[in-house]
Amino acid sequence: MGSTNGLAIGGGKKPLFSFGVISDVQYADIPDGYSFIGVPRFYRHSLLVLQRAVQNWNAHQKLKFVLNYGDIVDLHCPQDQSLDAVKKVVDEFGKFNGPVYHMIGNHCLYNLPRDKLLPLLKIPGEDGRAYYDFSPSPDYRFVVLDGYDVSAIGWPQDHPNRLNALQFLSEKNPNSEKNSPEGLVGLERRFLMFNGAIGKEQLEWLEGVLQDATRLKQKVVVCCHVPLDPGASSSEALLWNYDEVMDVIHRYNCVKVCLAGHEHSGGHSIDAYGVHHRVLEAALECPPGKDAYGYIDVYDDRLSLVGTNCMESTEMCFSH
Repeated sequence: MGSTNGLAIGGGKKPLFSFGVISDVQYADIPDGYSFIGVPRFYRHSLLVLQRAVQNWNAHQKLKFVLNYGDIVDLHCPQDQSLDAVKKVVDEFGKFNGPVYHMIGNHCLYNLPRDKLLPLLKIPGEDGRAYYDFSPSPDYRFVVLDGYDVSAIGWPQDHPNRLNALQFLSEKNPNSEKNSPEGLVGLERRFLMFNGAIGKEQLEWLEGVLQDATRLKQKVVVCCHVPLDPGASSSEALLWNYDEVMDVIHRYNCVKVCLAGHEHSGGHSIDAYGVHHRVLEAALECPPGKDAYGYIDVYDDRLSLVGTNCMESTEMCFSH
């Protein structure tokens, strides 16, 4: 009996724990504008969406932590305001009475280099790396990936990760404007400068974490700013080497759900291995008075996303 009235879904069971989610705040103290395909963007209003989210999360009282899926400030934020804008958004997240886990997105890196950004976001990586994992309960492990590990943005000019990314883009995308997918077909349309890849070391680290989680019989939720499944996202928003990453993930039964941002319209798919992919709708594209944030109730056999307004609620059921 699959009632959707909220009460019956949980079968009366309490979640193991719950956490808040938001993505793509992309705040800037500038007038509203449009995306490159003409979707309205509400740069100042997005901060109000975040403020309401934090109030809501605090009122919930039982949220263990919050995950922010990246892009906290926008590319169009004037460069001389970047540091203040990032601090302003981080301060709003700081009003949540619990831990907040951040991941980096392309817009964050347009504004600040990694060495400035990571300490502000309290991301615990070394050598500019922004991937890490944590266990909020004995049964679950969260893995936060750095989707801009190999990237043309965010690294110093001569950094090998940047040089590798530029070389890769020159081979894969013939356009002089590397954010243009013109002439690229199907999944090749992901080879754009505003996406990135996960490097060899990070892939090895991911494999090690998944081995450990398997040994501990933990279920894993993988988090990345950039989507990992073509079924949940347009080709233009996918991680360059999403297929390599998913090859590692599919070798283990422990990964149940992959959560992402970046594709502002959101999406949900279940891949051939039964892994759920949920891309979260952007706070930036909520018109005034609307919201896009939520919280996720975690059970032993599913994640239940309770969304607000523009963020759709989603039941993600999986087998043990």
